[in-house]
Amino acid sequence: MTTTQTAPAPRRSRRTAIFGIAVLAGLLLGALLGFIAKQGEVSWLATTLARIGETFVALVQFTVVPLVFTAIVVGITSLRALGGARTAARLGGRTLLWFAITSLIAVVIGIVIAAVGNLGSGVTVTPSEEAVANIAERSQGDWWAFVQNIVPTNLFSAFAEGEILQVVFVALLVGAGAYALGERAEPFVVFNRAAFDIIQKVLGWIVLLAPLGVLGLLGNAFASYGNEFFAPLVSLVVAVYLGCALVLFVVYPVLLRLVGHTSPLRFFRESWAALQFAFVSQSSGATLPLSRQAAVNLGVPEGYANFAVPLGTTTKMDGCAAVFPAITTIFIANMFGISLGFGDYVLIVLVAVFGSLATAGTTGWFTMLTLTLAAVNLPAEVIATGVAIVFAINPILDMMRTATNVGGQIAVPVLVAGSTGILTEPGATAEPEREPEREAVPA
Repeated sequence: MTTTQTAPAPRRSRRTAIFGIAVLAGLLLGALLGFIAKQGEVSWLATTLARIGETFVALVQFTVVPLVFTAIVVGITSLRALGGARTAARLGGRTLLWFAITSLIAVVIGIVIAAVGNLGSGVTVTPSEEAVANIAERSQGDWWAFVQNIVPTNLFSAFAEGEILQVVFVALLVGAGAYALGERAEPFVVFNRAAFDIIQKVLGWIVLLAPLGVLGLLGNAFASYGNEFFAPLVSLVVAVYLGCALVLFVVYPVLLRLVGHTSPLRFFRESWAALQFAFVSQSSGATLPLSRQAAVNLGVPEGYANFAVPLGTTTKMDGCAAVFPAITTIFIANMFGISLGFGDYVLIVLVAVFGSLATAGTTGWFTMLTLTLAAVNLPAEVIATGVAIVFAINPILDMMRTATNVGGQIAVPVLVAGSTGILTEPGATAEPEREPEREAVPA
């Protein structure tokens, strides 16, 4: 793995900073206009803000179904890369196991923080009549009704009616079928990759409108609820930062000491540059060369680091895929007056543990939050509105989320190397144990 990828990072960092400032400006201006509109003398302003917010929500909503379907299909079929050399399969299996264990711990931390803090209960957003009907129907259902609702009676109706949970079910079946067929399904997989790339591009254009969308959404929220809407947003930021900090500065160090035979102080000393860059750039991909070098400096053999760290960059997201969606799902549900039960919490855990593996190489926080909201069967309008509201503070959240992601992407290879006895001393060049056929771990 070369370090030539670091060249574009400063330019990306500047663009990210400018975009973050624009979103923050939209948030502040929206709050100001909302307060003005709430005085009642400029009713047209509240209507305009509502229309802007509704348009942005609609743009986000129409990308959700195709994004979720193509992301899961592409993600499942991409797991075939682990089926190469037996060494890669052995180390890959242990790597994925630790991905799951740390994700489980992270999502439980997120659920506990959100549940104890009762996040989102400070203000209630009133959904449309259709969403109210869906919520009422949901609250009267049981587990058997839930299972029945997962399986669509018509393949096309699931997509046409925006039944995201059914779309997830179909995507899992189709992805598993494509994985089992191997090369015979390659044209279909290529088509899905192309479709996913197109959706990503369109979503990228829509995201550029986030400052304007935030202005409308927050402006309308403040016009409707006044300063009552401010405290819940601040509580969401604090909760996400607290959850990520517990994972990054408590969970990882304890595991590194007990399992990885690595000093936490040494871990942070070697990885601090990567963590700082991740916090500023808000990009695990841009941080990849630094993450990979940090793992090597910590004693992870270079061949295994070339395999595990890039894999972790797309599938190991304790910040974006565990802590954040758990907290935010409970926040959005409370905000819309929807009660989550024990079964919903179990589904949140399952999505966090297995969902990131099924969305390898995807949009990270957006896809994982959408999948989690869909897993607890929230109405499509509630999902789109909730996600759009989170856009208002996403740049602030993304800094800590990304730093936590990168911390896990470095920590897990160290854990695996330490627990399998292949961790080397600093500066050593030993490679992981090879199989008799001398197949190397793929880079």
